Amino acid sequence: MRRNIAIILALALTLSTAACGGASRQNTDTAAVEAVEAATATVEAESDEAGTEDNAPGTESNETTPGTEPTAPASEEETEEVTTVSVAAKTPGIANRKPLAGTEIKITDIDPLMIGQAEDKEAATGCTVLICEDGMRAGLDVRGGGPASRESQLLNPLMSAQIVHAIVLAGGSAYGLGTANGVMTYLEEQGIGYDTGYALVPLVAQADIYDLSVGDPSVRPGPDMGYEAAKKALESPNYQDGNHGAGCGASVGKIAGMDYAMKTGIGSYAVQIGDLKIGAIVVLNALGDVYDWRTGEQIAGFLTEDKTSLRSTMEQMSYSIEAKDNKFTGNTTLAVVVTNANFNKSQLCKIAGMAHDGYARSINPVHTSADGDSIYAVSVGDVAADQDLVGALGAEVVSEAIIRAVYNSEGAYGLPAVGDLK
Repeated sequence: MRRNIAIILALALTLSTAACGGASRQNTDTAAVEAVEAATATVEAESDEAGTEDNAPGTESNETTPGTEPTAPASEEETEEVTTVSVAAKTPGIANRKPLAGTEIKITDIDPLMIGQAEDKEAATGCTVLICEDGMRAGLDVRGGGPASRESQLLNPLMSAQIVHAIVLAGGSAYGLGTANGVMTYLEEQGIGYDTGYALVPLVAQADIYDLSVGDPSVRPGPDMGYEAAKKALESPNYQDGNHGAGCGASVGKIAGMDYAMKTGIGSYAVQIGDLKIGAIVVLNALGDVYDWRTGEQIAGFLTEDKTSLRSTMEQMSYSIEAKDNKFTGNTTLAVVVTNANFNKSQLCKIAGMAHDGYARSINPVHTSADGDSIYAVSVGDVAADQDLVGALGAEVVSEAIIRAVYNSEGAYGLPAVGDLK
């Protein structure tokens, strides 16, 4: 900084002298060069003697202004830091976003919920399992036209079961629904389930995304993967945002096929207000585009021809009003809203419905016939709280979890992520 100031002052002084004293152009150029060289040498000498003031303890010399990159990173570690800053700069304040109310916490801070994940990264598919050993009250709201699900009717308020023991989010479309069998096997081994008098029957609900167009369509999550994820949930919880679990093969922006789609994944967000905790896990796998719900800026979705920036799915769809029978790529965004507030199944179904506003704010188009968009809402505590407040907060944490699913994912399987865009 001092060097730049000294150089600028030297140039200004030289040029000013030329202007006022009538020096020739050649003499002015020569004087300017000599002044700059002298100023540079002086500042560099002072920096050497002072131990380089710009790098003194308590200051940062490698700070990167958003949208710029350092000239020559000194190491791989520095390069990674710059990449992180560059990605974060793509959305206003992603590293410092504050909840509209309360304090941000981790999704894993909502006890006694336990979360485990397993994936096949080569095949681009996986599963995420949420378990509550003593059971959790749960509701469900499905608004997409093509869901792949299991035990959904169990969450209907008219059904007799008041709790479920696990919820599974997985890839593989309808083929992946067998994942829950492995979860049931593990839970039975742990003595977890509904006692029928003859056997323990773990109650496990499941919903899947369509990820067969991303990796190997012949490989799908199954009982073995479900067993592994359930075991991790209880013995070594390993939840992570990004290309993990059910988000391993997730993508968005598929209106023109996978050639112009973008890689996303799984994301989470949670807040606490007093004793109330509420959070969401979202597997972002939409047909449409993704927007920052606070600014309206498109942050993911349908790629341009050169695959370096974004264009509008709605604009692409509007080129023709002709009906399309099969939007072949398949989609579905899944979410689980979790709270420690005390609600019954009927109330949780309403909360899940309100949480769909988080989808509507963040994804466009959403709830199409080619999506299986679903949201579970589960209660794992006994805190007294207002149902409408929790429903409204549910929409907020869903929208924020969607943003985390975008920015924590990495490009894979030939699909760029947000960090790969210009």
